[in-house]
Order: sequence, then C-alpha cells, then structure tokens
Amino acid sequence: WPMLQIKEIRTRDYAQAQRFAIEGMHLNWYVEQKWILALYGWYFWHQELHRATRAYGAYADGAFVGALLADMRGGVRRYHSPLRSALVKAFDRLQHICAGMGVDAYEAANRAMLSSFLRRSRPDGELLFLAADPGCGVSGVGTALLRALEADEPGKLVYLYTDSACTYPFYEHRGFAREEERDVLLELGRKQVPLRCLLYSKRL
Repeated sequence: WPMLQIKEIRTRDYAQAQRFAIEGMHLNWYVEQKWILALYGWYFWHQELHRATRAYGAYADGAFVGALLADMRGGVRRYHSPLRSALVKAFDRLQHICAGMGVDAYEAANRAMLSSFLRRSRPDGELLFLAADPGCGVSGVGTALLRALEADEPGKLVYLYTDSACTYPFYEHRGFAREEERDVLLELGRKQVPLRCLLYSKRL
C-alpha cells in the first residue's frame, strides 16, 4: 500500500478537492450540466475554505487523495480572502435566485438542527469538509484525516452537517453520534428530491 501522509493542503490541490466534493455529495443527482457542477464545486469548496482554521490534505506517495477542513473556536482563519468571500457571496445570491425553494429548505433544516443542538451542547468547532478521492484505491484516507484533527484538537467537541445522499454511515462507524435529523423535499426546477438532513457530533 502507498504511504499515507497528512499535512497542510497545498494550494494547487484545491481544484482536485472541488472534484471530490462534487463526487462525494453526488451533486450530479441534482444537476446535469457539467459547467454548473464545476461552478458549484468551486463555490462549496471556497465557502468552507474561507471559514476554515485547519485545512489538511492526505497524500499517498505524494499524490493528493483527500482533504479535511475544520473551523475550531479560537483558531485563526488563515485561508480567508476578501476576494474569495465576495465571489462566494455573489454565487450564494445567484443560487438562491436560480434554485429558490430547494436551497432555502435545505438551509432552513440545517439552521433548525443547529439551534436544537446548541440548546444542549456547546461545541468547540465544526467539521466543514471531509472527502477522499473515490478512485485512488487507497483505504483509510478519511480515517487518517480525522485522526490528524483529533491529534491537534484533543477533547474538543465538533459537529458536522451531512445528508442521506452522502456516506453518513462513515461517521457513525467512527464514533460520531447522530444528534438531529430533518426531512426535506428539494424543489430544483421541475425535479423534486426527498432528502434527510443530518447533524452529527463527536468529542475528539
């Protein structure tokens, strides 16, 4: 097996991370046009990157195979960029205009879950992004990325959002507890997609 190394993600690997986001979130279930998928992958990655205080890359014999972003309370958002922030906000407005009720329902479900969770817990951070290259043939990438965060932030309580279109059992198998769930119906143009939004937490 290739040797797996976890370190700060390289800037040149951002585009690959966006592809992992598209594939891991199964965005092609909702959008067929490749240019829209590419644009949304860029938006999602940079939206989370500019909030991140920790950004890890996983490398197998030097090849980029996975990424993890986290926003930890008290950390420095070293990846924040005013230009990136402005572009993300512009795209966010555009997607609300184009997707409308689909985006609004999803975001409302996440807000409701977080509000309920915060009534009984005080998390130290949010796991923003975790994805591995599905075609790399290397096992344990996601687990290695989580262990790197655990080593740097021991004892911290983190939470994350995911949904039934993603590989949420991965988190359950690694000690995350399902705290909240909400069912939504995404209305994306003529397409309606039933989805279950989920919120998980774990003390590292």
